[in-house]
Amino acid sequence: MTYPAIELINRAWYLSGIIARDMETVPGEYTTEGLFLLNSLLDLKSADLILIPYFKLYEFNMVSGQELYVIPDLYEIQTMTFNIGDVRYPMTEVTDVKYFGNGRVDNILSLPFSWNLIRTKGGSELRVYYSPTDNYVSHIYGKFALTNVTLNQDISLTYDGFYSEYLRYCLAEYMCNEWDVEFSEAKKNMLRTYEKKLTYIQPPDLTIQKIPMMGTKTSINWAAANIGKGWTV
Repeated sequence: MTYPAIELINRAWYLSGIIARDMETVPGEYTTEGLFLLNSLLDLKSADLILIPYFKLYEFNMVSGQELYVIPDLYEIQTMTFNIGDVRYPMTEVTDVKYFGNGRVDNILSLPFSWNLIRTKGGSELRVYYSPTDNYVSHIYGKFALTNVTLNQDISLTYDGFYSEYLRYCLAEYMCNEWDVEFSEAKKNMLRTYEKKLTYIQPPDLTIQKIPMMGTKTSINWAAANIGKGWTV
């Protein structure tokens, strides 16, 4: 069943109480304003990723010698890997302080075992270290921004029914704030209930992987990077 964005907008106006439900149609200027507010709301969701329940598997090619990659609409990485043929290798996240503040040699070409993500306007800057020694197919599993919609766009192709209903309540509250109209406590409670449920639909994997500080293996050093190209026994 199709669910055009204009229908969500009209139902949000009715839910807000600003426009009476017994009106046959929502005036055109309200529809235009509603579309603007809906797209503004979708943009704001990028600042609160916990309320975006959708993860996406994104594939791109790392290029030999290239450290920086700009990826539009990407805001969170859960996992990242790269392939050498049919074999997949994991990569490890490195914090901003360690990536930009630690001493290192920048011109090493080897296997890109670590990554760092910085949010920028319209997406993120992804950096990998070491710079790839070859071209590798890479896969990112993460969260991306919610894209803007048009009035007649079928949002059921993008969002589940429960998320469209959540957006309707969010938009209605947004409309009330814009018009200085009180959003009823019952409706606020319903919206808060939806928000709580969203956080449990697909929570992030918080599994901790322990890294032993003492062992027989040594860390990768200059010789290992240039002679072994990152490979260890």
